[in-house]
Amino acid sequence: MGYPVTYHCPNCEAIVELERKGYLEDKSVTPYPLAGWTYVDAGGDDDIESEDGVRFVCGEDGTLRDDDAEGCGETFYLSYLRYEDGEAVEPVPESEFVELGSGTDGPASSGPGFDPGP
Repeated sequence: MGYPVTYHCPNCEAIVELERKGYLEDKSVTPYPLAGWTYVDAGGDDDIESEDGVRFVCGEDGTLRDDDAEGCGETFYLSYLRYEDGEAVEPVPESEFVELGSGTDGPASSGPGFDPGP
């Protein structure tokens, strides 16, 4: 038997709802995925309890609680509490590869820990 559980979109505060069993504990709702977690799409046919969390697309995946709400179309993630060797796993946000420019006069840098050298 499932229960309706609601979450707020961290981008626009729209309320989404899932029907799920009560044995899973929620870790967080974030606008980014957590490193090492796997996610199932909220609007898909997969079991939402089969992975480490749920991926929402606000207003586009059929989970908005209010039929009159539109949502913002942004992706956000519900992450369940995970255990490894009997200990709760602390989440780490996925790192993103970004390119930083220093303007028109200098070289561009990229990646974490970029060292432009001498």
